[in-house]
Amino acid sequence: MATIKDIAYLAQVSMATVSRVLNYDETLNVTPETRKRVFEAAEELNYVISSKQKKAKKKGNIGLYYSYSLEEELVDTYYLSIRVALEKKLKRMGMDYFKITKDDTKRSLPKLDGIICLGTFKKAEIELIKSFDKPSVFVDANPDEDTFDAVVINFNSATKNALNYLVDLGHEKIGFIGGIETDMFGNRFKDLRQDVFEAYLKEKGIFKEQFVKIGGYNPKDGYQILKEMLSQDEKPTALFVANDSIAIGCYKAAYELGVEIPKDLSIVGFNDVSSAQYMVPPLTTVKLYTEIMGESAVDLLLERIATKRGICKKITIHTKLIERDSATTVKK
Repeated sequence: MATIKDIAYLAQVSMATVSRVLNYDETLNVTPETRKRVFEAAEELNYVISSKQKKAKKKGNIGLYYSYSLEEELVDTYYLSIRVALEKKLKRMGMDYFKITKDDTKRSLPKLDGIICLGTFKKAEIELIKSFDKPSVFVDANPDEDTFDAVVINFNSATKNALNYLVDLGHEKIGFIGGIETDMFGNRFKDLRQDVFEAYLKEKGIFKEQFVKIGGYNPKDGYQILKEMLSQDEKPTALFVANDSIAIGCYKAAYELGVEIPKDLSIVGFNDVSSAQYMVPPLTTVKLYTEIMGESAVDLLLERIATKRGICKKITIHTKLIERDSATTVKK
């Protein structure tokens, strides 16, 4: 069985740091990257908190269903940030929690008081959650508003705010790099940010189909797509990208092509990951309040459990554009 010492060795931190990270010590001052290494090491080693570490009396059991893999979480820390926030809140509220997988059944699980689902899910997974017949909250998705509570981002206003910012800087040749989403039936559909982007630019009369490119939500695809986009005869003067991971790849492509950010190409990201402020130049990006998302999901679930509320609720979390140095007025 893995120990704190094993985790400390793998994560290259002290045993004290491991203990405080795993116990969500709010007074601990470490970087998000360090926390990520500790949680990654703990999961890799299948670390289980001993009964002595758990509180003697718990107030309930909450199942956590995550749609994404550990590898996906580490590429884009958006879900990691939400997960850490909601698990921290559950611990603070005295709740036990455990992971649910697609292979679980109602009979195979311990007593369950409620479920929190994080990510995007296929129909079979949603039907599995329904089969447990327990109060459930979806975070970053709203697959069935008549059955589940939900905590979501206001992508519409977030995207429009970013585009207003670029247009106010004088940009008319604005590109978009994003990914493809999948609905509960397995059908692929446009990212909502892409829908808003296209409608907004068409309304302004400045939409150009060749400036919209779709791949994965990762640095590799951001790198490859921007290289392709900048090889076209007509090039964008600004980019809005679906997450900061894509922006990281764009930075590398721009550097290799001798394109200076923001002098030659302005870039606005999405998420405001912790490393965004340390990029060169620091990335202008849309900040998502992931901690509030995680905490709101817990509050919503516990309120529904306590009140036995029959009507579903949806909480929409707003965003903020963080202006740094990766966007400027269009070059004449």
